[in-house]
Amino acid sequence: MGKNDLGDFLRARRGGLKPGEIGLPDGFDVGRRVSGLRRSEVAQLAGVSTEYYTRLEQGRARQPSEQVLHALCDALRFDDIERRHLFALAGATAERVDQAEHASRLRPALRQVLDSMELASAFVSDRNLTVVGGNALWALLFPDVAELPRRERSMARWTLLDPRARLVWRDWERVARDYVHGLRLAAAAQPRNQHIANLIGELMMRSPEFPAWWSEHRVQERSTGLKRLRHPVAGDLELQYEIFASVADPGQSMVVYSAPAGSPSQERLRLLASWGREPAEY
Repeated sequence: MGKNDLGDFLRARRGGLKPGEIGLPDGFDVGRRVSGLRRSEVAQLAGVSTEYYTRLEQGRARQPSEQVLHALCDALRFDDIERRHLFALAGATAERVDQAEHASRLRPALRQVLDSMELASAFVSDRNLTVVGGNALWALLFPDVAELPRRERSMARWTLLDPRARLVWRDWERVARDYVHGLRLAAAAQPRNQHIANLIGELMMRSPEFPAWWSEHRVQERSTGLKRLRHPVAGDLELQYEIFASVADPGQSMVVYSAPAGSPSQERLRLLASWGREPAEY
């Protein structure tokens, strides 16, 4: 092998990855002098400094950690074969040992609790801020999130990046800012969590509002509050939310949206639940 096969491989893959392939908007590449991604963009997505990533490409940084290698694989959208090849070039193994990954399984008993709540929308998220499971009413209330691939299924990510979220949240900016402030708190509590670092890097690049809100350095941890939504079937909803930490599953928490008994919002939730139980017409 050559003296800098690792750097050559990274550079080749960076050059072949278009901005649109990582979700950057159309027209983002207008006037760019590079055909693929910039080094700074890959570094931001991977949660490392541009200087460190540059040294990796140039062969001046030796033996990157497994955490950095996994982050680069995620940033450059490597498939399993490319991931194994990168690790081989670095002299490491691609087997991921990640406590947060192991914690991202929904226990059957917790699934039973979710499914038992017929008039409450509920989901469970893990320490990576990824939704690991939700009940039927949650999937009906937030279908755009429920249909996302597992690695992208984050309420914060959806709120800040999906234009449809601005139509669902009736006070979108307040909700989005809450997620940003909560994300900063999570990042400080888990400084080595690469999933959260990757999410921050993606939001920095793709969300117009995120960089300014992130720079405010505000933190907060809400465990209860009111969310105002607009649903195409159920209409306007005002739902109280409560967040419950799971003692049996450290890092996981259940978020429950409910409405007062007999309120218009509860009747609309009932309508949505019954609508979801109707057989589909083909």
